[in-house]
Amino acid sequence: MTKRLLILSVFVVASCGLAYELIAGAMSSYLLGDSVFQFSTIIGCYLFAMGVGAHVSKYVKDEDVLARFIDIELAVGLVGGVSAAILFTTYAWAGAPFRAMLYVLVFLIGAFVGMEIPLVMRALNARQTAFSELVSKVLTFDYLGALAVSVLFPLVLAPQLGLVRTAFLFGMLNVGVGLWTIYAFRGELLHLSGRILRASFVMFVLAFGFITSDRLVQWGEQAMFGENIVYSTSTPYQRLVITKWKDDLRLYINGNLQFSSRDEYRYHEALVHPALEALPWARSVLILGGGDGLALREVLRYPNVEHVTLVDLDPAMTKAFATRADLVALNKNALNDKRVTVINTDAAIWLQNNDQMFDAAIVDFPDPSSFALGKLYSVPFYGTLKRHVAANGLIAVQSTSPFFAPHAYWSIDATLREAGMQTFPYHLYVPSFGEWGFVLASPQNKYAPPTQYRLPMRYLNAQTTQAMFAFPPDMQRLEMEPNRLNSQSLVHYFEKDWRRYVK
Repeated sequence: MTKRLLILSVFVVASCGLAYELIAGAMSSYLLGDSVFQFSTIIGCYLFAMGVGAHVSKYVKDEDVLARFIDIELAVGLVGGVSAAILFTTYAWAGAPFRAMLYVLVFLIGAFVGMEIPLVMRALNARQTAFSELVSKVLTFDYLGALAVSVLFPLVLAPQLGLVRTAFLFGMLNVGVGLWTIYAFRGELLHLSGRILRASFVMFVLAFGFITSDRLVQWGEQAMFGENIVYSTSTPYQRLVITKWKDDLRLYINGNLQFSSRDEYRYHEALVHPALEALPWARSVLILGGGDGLALREVLRYPNVEHVTLVDLDPAMTKAFATRADLVALNKNALNDKRVTVINTDAAIWLQNNDQMFDAAIVDFPDPSSFALGKLYSVPFYGTLKRHVAANGLIAVQSTSPFFAPHAYWSIDATLREAGMQTFPYHLYVPSFGEWGFVLASPQNKYAPPTQYRLPMRYLNAQTTQAMFAFPPDMQRLEMEPNRLNSQSLVHYFEKDWRRYVK
C-alpha cells in the first residue's frame, strides 16, 4: 500500500511541477510579450534548477529520505502555490523587479521539483522494489502526470480558474502529497505532530489564497490600470480587462491598451473609411480581428454593404461586446446585426480553409508583439488574404506606430509589397496612443485617397485625409525586411522599437 502511495505521489508531483512551469511561462508571456523567448528561458532555467535539485538530493541521508520528501512537498507547494500571486502583484505594484522575481521563483521551484523524484526512488528502493520496476513505474507516472496537466492547463485550468488560482490549486496538491505521506508513514516519522501542524498551516494559507484569488487579481489590476474595472476574464488566448472612468471605457488585452471610448472613433474611422469610401460598389467585407465590433460598426454604416464576415479568435471577446449593455452601446449593436456572420477561429487557418471572396478586407489585429501574432503579419498570410479579395478591392491593415515603432511599421508595408500588392501607408494622431499608422494595400495597384465622404464623420474630411497620407521628415519610409515565417523579423523590430520607450 505504501509503495502505491509513493507511485501515485509521482503522478501528482509531476503534474504540479509542469503546472508551475506553464504558469510562469504564460504569465510572463501575457505581461512581457515574446512568448517564444519567455518560454525558452523559463524552461532552460527550470531544467537547470531541476538538475541542481537532483544533485543536492544525494546529500540527504537514507534515514531522512521520507522526512525530507515531506519538507520538499511543503516547500514547493508554498512557493509554487503563491508564485503566480507574487509575480502578478510584483508586476502591478513594482514593475521593474518582475523579471528578476520571475527567475528567482522559477529556480526555487525547479530546484525543489528536482529533488522530488530522486527522493521517491530512494524511498521505494529502500522498500526492496526491483530497480527495473522502480525506474519503469516512476518514469511512467512522471510522464503521465506531465501529459495530464499539459492537456488540462490550456483547455480547463487557465481559462476557467485563471493563472493565480491554478497555482494555489497545485500548491494544495503538493501539500496534500505531504499530508498523505505523513499519514501513510506515521510509524516511521519523528516529530509527527509538528509536521502535521506545518502542513496544515501551509494548506490553510494556500486554501485562503485560492478562495480570495479573484480579489487579489482585482487589486493588482486596479493598481496596474488605475481605473474602475467593470469586466475581466481569462481565456485560453488572453486576459481581457475593461475599465471605466467617468465616460471613458477602455479595453486592455494582456495589459496593453486596445482602445479608449473617448477617441477610438479617430482610429476606427481612419482604419475603415479611406478604403470603403473608395469602393462604393462593395457588397461584402471581411474583418479579421476587431472582436470589439468597433471597426464593424463603421463598416455597417454603408448601405451598399450587404454582408460582413468577422473572424476573431476569442469567443469571450465577441460575446462580451455582443451582450454587455455598455459595450453594445459603444459598437451600436454591430455584432448582432443580421448582415454579420461572426466566426471564432484562427484567422490564418480560416483563410486557408475557405474560398469565399470579398470586395474589401479590414485587418485589425493586436500589435505583433509575439510570434503567434507575427504570423498574422507575414508574407504567406497576406498572400493568402490577397486571394480572398477582389482584384479591384482594398485591404486596410492596422500597422502599429510609424513614430514609436518605425522599423516595425515599414516592415509591415514591405511585407504587403512582398505579397504582391501596391501599398499606400498613412497615419494619424490618436490621443490615447499617440501617432498611429495603417497601410492600405491594393491587389490591382490603383488607389486615390478620398476627397470627400458620403457619410458624416467626426474626424475625417478632405483636409485630414490629405494630411494622413503625407509623412513628415521624422516618419519617412525605411527600407525594411519583409516579415517571413521562418525569421519573424517584424517581431524583433517591434520589440526593439518599443524597448526605447518602455523601462
